[in-house]
Formats: sequence, structure tokens, C-alpha cells
Amino acid sequence: MDYIDYYKTLEVPKTATEAEIKKAYRKLARKYHPDLNPNDKEAEKKFKEINEANEVLGNAENRKKYDKYGKDWQHADEFEKAGYNPNQQRTRQQSSADFSGGDFSGFGGDFSGSDFSDFFNSMYGSARSGRTQSKYRGQDFNAELQLDLASAYTTHKQNLTVNGKNIRITIPAGVENGQIIKIAGHGGPGANGGPNGDLYITFSIENNSDFKREGNNLYADVDLDLYTAILGGEIFVTTFDGKVKIKVPEETQPGTKVKLKGKGFPVYKKENQFGDLYITYKLKVPTKLTKKEKELFEELSKMRNHE
Repeated sequence: MDYIDYYKTLEVPKTATEAEIKKAYRKLARKYHPDLNPNDKEAEKKFKEINEANEVLGNAENRKKYDKYGKDWQHADEFEKAGYNPNQQRTRQQSSADFSGGDFSGFGGDFSGSDFSDFFNSMYGSARSGRTQSKYRGQDFNAELQLDLASAYTTHKQNLTVNGKNIRITIPAGVENGQIIKIAGHGGPGANGGPNGDLYITFSIENNSDFKREGNNLYADVDLDLYTAILGGEIFVTTFDGKVKIKVPEETQPGTKVKLKGKGFPVYKKENQFGDLYITYKLKVPTKLTKKEKELFEELSKMRNHE
């Protein structure tokens, strides 16, 4: 049977770290997930290949075996640490033939009729000898959850339907666009009594507000009328936490930036901690002036020019 390059399947180099492998797996699993590719047999096949590769490379022990055996995994001496008894009284030729046939009764685990490839089944064996079957962790699920920025500002609960099951989760305030959180045990069921997989939720946050978000800080432009800019005064600025009154000094220039401490976005999973809100004044020039107003502006202009 053909050797499968699991690193190629996950599109990572052999030097990839555990975090890089996990990131690559999640990216590809989202791309080829059956829920996003209904009735697409090729995507379904690719999804199974990706999960098989993650089953091996995502587990430190499995990856070590795979890296060691490589294309020569069929040799008995290379399976010694995996449970094969090198002292069995058979010739090297017989041993090689047994491995080629995929009869690894000493390794445990029943993959017969599973979605795993023949290479995977032969690499980890099948429990045809009646020994205790190995436990295998269930498949991880991936889902995307869309929120608007206002919803991400507060901690709230939300119902999700994942793989036909309804679950209720708590979404902490301060989640960011693209952030992934893990809901332990809400993935696929384990095999042979193994643990369930996990559910990974990727947040897609739509910003339909007047604020620009950068991390925990918010940025906004605020109109400032000409008279308040010149004479000074007070204005009210809208925040996610309500309106805030700000004192404007006289002769405030357009483009002036003001920081409102603690009026930004909540810090993820840190109660009562917030970023800052930075506002920039944009001068609002009056329109539809009356004749009297124009005369007054002309008078002011003459006064400034005579100085």
C-alpha cells in the first residue's frame, strides 16, 4: 500500500511545531468541513484525510512513531517500541510478509470498516486477536459564529446547533474577530470508550458601529461645531456604555485627539478591565447662514485682518 505523507496533507514542513500543526489542521478542517461543502465528495474525502493526518501528527507519541518508521515502517525491528515482539520465532522474510498483510494483532485498536486509510490501519494495527481495543479520541468539530461589535461588548449566552445537537454557551465580553475558543467535550464521540473531541468556535465580528476597534481600544471621529471650538463648552460623546460629557477648551483645533480612559472595549476574560476610547474632533462648519450671521462673520474677518 502507498505511503501517505501526513505533513503534505496538512501543508506543513516536517519541522513544524505542535502549534503550527494545530493551526494548519483547524484552517483546513474549516475549509473542507462537510457543513460548508454539502454533497461535495472531494471535500468530504479531503476532510477525512486531514483528520487522519491530525490523528497522527497532532499526537506527540503518534508523531514520534510516524517520524521514526517513515516509509520503512513495515520492518519488525522498527516496531519494537510500538509493542511488536521481535523474539517471535519467524524468519525476517516471514515477518516482512506478515507486516505487508497488515496483521498486527499485537498493537490493538479496531479500524476495520473505518474512515481511516489502509496505511493508517496497517501502521497502528487492528485488534483481530481479541485483545483489548485501544481507546481513541473523538473528532474535533469546527464552527463559525457571527456577532456584531455591540454583542461582543457584553458577556452573554447563545444557543448553537452543532452536528445536529443544541448547546448553550457563554460568550465572554471582549472576544475578537477571528478568535478561536475551545468548548471541551462537544466534538465527535470517542471510539472504544475514548473521550469526545472538542468544539472549536471561530468568531466573525461585524463592525457596523461608528467605532474603529484595535485590540481593546476604540477610535471615533466626533463633530465639533465652530462656536464650541472657538469659545469652548461641553459636548456629549456616545460610547458603548452610554453618553459621556466632555469639556472642550476654547480655541480647540480641528484634529485634536482626546483619550477617554476606560471607555474602550472590555479586556477578554478580565472583569472590570477596559481599553480606552480615543476621539478626534472634526470641525463642523455652519451652513445656511442668515444675512445677519454673514455680516457678523464679515465683521470678525475685518477685525482679524486689521490686527
